[in-house]
Amino acid sequence: MSELRISLRQDRTAFEPGEELNGAVLWKLDEPPHAVELRLFWFTRGKGTEDTGVVKTVQFDQPLPQETRSFGFRLPAAPYSFSGKLISLVWALELVVEPSREVCRLQIIVAPGGQEVRLDSIPTSDLDW
Repeated sequence: MSELRISLRQDRTAFEPGEELNGAVLWKLDEPPHAVELRLFWFTRGKGTEDTGVVKTVQFDQPLPQETRSFGFRLPAAPYSFSGKLISLVWALELVVEPSREVCRLQIIVAPGGQEVRLDSIPTSDLDW
């Protein structure tokens, strides 16, 4: 049975834009993988068309069936994590193994103060231009 894990050195999942994100990935596989990749990306969910943006990837060269590897990313300045009534933008790290297509995902928050922006908390009077 396979095991995939993403661990963050900061021992938290909320970050400021531009902050350094460091950690390690672990995999224990039954078969030797052809490729192992870690992706930093964002995606939208909710009503309407869903969108995705891969910001950075790390390819782990010559992966063995069982390993732990370190990684580091500088988080981008935008977009911020947000939640609204119709749509949300979510950041995540995703570890992908080929050819089995096994995946492990860890959601994170990237926003000022490490707090997801809540669109339903913005007074509508602030939106009138």
